[in-house]
Amino acid sequence: MALTPAPLLLNLAVLSPKPTGISVYARQVVPHLRDLQPLVLSAQPWPDLDRRSIPANLTPAQGSRGHLQRLLWTQFCLPQIYRQHRSTLIFSPLPEIPLGWGCRSVAMVHDLIPLRFPQRRSALTLYFRQVVPWVLRQAVHLLCNSQATALDVIRRFRIPEHKITPIPLAYDAQHFRPLGLPRRNYFLYVGRPDPHKNVERIIRAFALVPGERELWLVGGYDRRYTPQLQGLGVALGLGDRLRFLDYVPHGDLPRLYGQALALVFPSLWEGFGLPVLEAMACGTPVITSNGSALPEVAGDAALLVDPYGVGDIAAAMGAIADDQGLAPQLTAAGLAQVQRFSWQKTGAATAQILGDLLGR
Repeated sequence: MALTPAPLLLNLAVLSPKPTGISVYARQVVPHLRDLQPLVLSAQPWPDLDRRSIPANLTPAQGSRGHLQRLLWTQFCLPQIYRQHRSTLIFSPLPEIPLGWGCRSVAMVHDLIPLRFPQRRSALTLYFRQVVPWVLRQAVHLLCNSQATALDVIRRFRIPEHKITPIPLAYDAQHFRPLGLPRRNYFLYVGRPDPHKNVERIIRAFALVPGERELWLVGGYDRRYTPQLQGLGVALGLGDRLRFLDYVPHGDLPRLYGQALALVFPSLWEGFGLPVLEAMACGTPVITSNGSALPEVAGDAALLVDPYGVGDIAAAMGAIADDQGLAPQLTAAGLAQVQRFSWQKTGAATAQILGDLLGR
């Protein structure tokens, strides 16, 4: 059945009620695509945009089942919607597009971490090995969230450079801002406990920092990794100084960032690193890695460390704790650095690419 023509489809099947990186990206970029008159494919309402409702069980909130259901929906239902609306382009905020159906698609690639840090019996690693290469080759254009991710895609898959546009992410300046709250005596990590996030070395480094400071780990319980990290804290004698916090609502993050001594984010690899940008926007000093995309985000406004060096991480934490003048310097530099990033810039650059491909 032919429906109202919609040249541009926005495939937002991945959006979860509890937004993390990809959901935050999509929610911030989509409003800037309004002039292209897209049709949003989503289970959730989108004010001021035309929407076609799709099943609500396709998100990471449903675990592995949700990912599998979304993969099947993308390959077998999305092409039908494309034909019904006589569409000419699909935009997906992650590397998921219909394969072999002749649907012109643009995908955002956030990172290749499942290939850099493969896990046995991981469905995500299998997907990146078996499906993502086809996605990258069949897409008419690719967006990447950093130069580091773009180089990863070019080198690993030999994708032509002209087919890729790096467009950095950003932060919500109305939400993430200094609140003028007093600092409390804790270092902060925000993110999942996956091995490439380097949480074990953060804990080991913290154990080397003297004093009664605390380390707060925010990101939710993961039965694969959290028990071992908790056991490490016990073995190192950290006691109540090491706190594991569950998922923190988006609205509570500015206060959590703003009162921390520093964000400690020495990830082994990041496609971008939103917590670094968010923390700096809240006036919080940042310790992060000297590799992957993190120097692109932090610039000269953070302490860059070797993520494999526990002593290096500990020295940076100790410097911020002990040097009364260092934290204000990092705060000022961070607030200046984040001015380079805005969702308006990200959205406008994305709209330009999509508009060119639509012939507008």
